[in-house]
Amino acid sequence: MDPSGFVRSSRRPHEARPGRRPAVVADLGELRGPTTGVVELPHRLFWQPDRHVDLDRPGLLTWMYETVLTEAVRSDELRTWLHGPTLVRLWPQLYLPRGVRHAWEERHPVLRSREAAA
Repeated sequence: MDPSGFVRSSRRPHEARPGRRPAVVADLGELRGPTTGVVELPHRLFWQPDRHVDLDRPGLLTWMYETVLTEAVRSDELRTWLHGPTLVRLWPQLYLPRGVRHAWEERHPVLRSREAAA
């Protein structure tokens, strides 16, 4: 209990990085990003000089989803770069910070069931 009489939760919020909560959309249907072709991620999400990603290469598609889920701070970034059905399909194989995974699975139980099925 703090001095004001409120009981503070001992549960820490989910974090993408220390001190930063992950961005999560309300509905997976909002995610209408590209699934094929070559895209160029914004510098805010990926800090390399060449930010082009060939989504037709399966390993790079997975990598881009991991990067966007970890680095995005606004839902519009998620809507721009992620695709709902592709996210559900890739979810079991994505390597994500625990806080990102928990936040998304808490909001979208379908992701938990996909992970259990994998």
